Amino acid sequence: MERVLVTGAGGYIGTTLVPMLLEQGYKVRALDRYFFGRDLLGQHDDLEIVKEDSRRMPAEVLSGVDYVIDLVALSNDPSGECFQQATWEINHESRVRTARLAKQMGVKRYILPSSCSLYGWQADGVIVNEESPTNPLTTYAKANQKAENGAIELADKTFCVIVIRQATVYGYSPRMRFDLAINGMTYGAWKTGKLPLLRDGTQWRPMVHVRDTSGAMCFLLRADTARVNGQVFNIGSEANNYQLLPLAELVRDALPVDVKIEWYGDPDNRSYRVAFDKIESLGWRAKYTAREGALELYDALEAGRTDKTLRTITLQWYQELVNWHKIIREVEMYGGIVDL
Repeated sequence: MERVLVTGAGGYIGTTLVPMLLEQGYKVRALDRYFFGRDLLGQHDDLEIVKEDSRRMPAEVLSGVDYVIDLVALSNDPSGECFQQATWEINHESRVRTARLAKQMGVKRYILPSSCSLYGWQADGVIVNEESPTNPLTTYAKANQKAENGAIELADKTFCVIVIRQATVYGYSPRMRFDLAINGMTYGAWKTGKLPLLRDGTQWRPMVHVRDTSGAMCFLLRADTARVNGQVFNIGSEANNYQLLPLAELVRDALPVDVKIEWYGDPDNRSYRVAFDKIESLGWRAKYTAREGALELYDALEAGRTDKTLRTITLQWYQELVNWHKIIREVEMYGGIVDL
């Protein structure tokens, strides 16, 4: 059995990807700090849990590993701006370091999940592809750009490097996130009958279901090296390119409740429409649409399988952990609080 090291395995995508890899017969070494809980991955004979920070990961973690999917990241723009130094350290430096270590340790293939947010803002009518100039506007996007560059240059005949630029992810996952566009819209509609929409609704965004982007990573583990090595692939589909107001209307109309669209925030200047022909030319296709993702989330909320908590809003949870850490450090003595 081949072994895959997945960093960031306890996150939104990781907790969907790891079970898929196990189902396909891989052994998985799952590395994370597990900020959102170790229990989200469950137990499996072929699953090895490694609690470690990617910035300090020893080379031995890569021993016996055939493939690396380097998911680890402080993920989303608000977190990137709040924790700028850590974002550069984790999203850029640690991932390039992991790629170098992987090459040194004889790993065959390294996949770097990046983001379509690198395209930033594009003029009306422009549809960007992997050859288009990027325009990263945030710390998160800029760190991803640097990680892409550092990883791609390591590719050679014995070390296959693949970069994927994921569209904005949506859909149900064990480590649920309600700070993503479709997920947040669906939760608001379910909870209050008011669907939150960031002004002004004309901006374009590509979307991809969490199971689709995870499936793309599994697909690329087996893709012909000659066609993928040193390459960048956008992950999503033309059917999932949306302007935000029509997207909100689609989600509203998909749900079996009366929903009103409610505007919030300042107009978002990020707008980009993305082409996905390159990954599709290899034979991969996205399976899900926003309508299916919204209905899936609605059903999960109705069934009580998920709900919005501090843990489902990424930046708020990071800030909560930092606050707890400060409080505990102030009161801890001799390795304990009340019991010493």
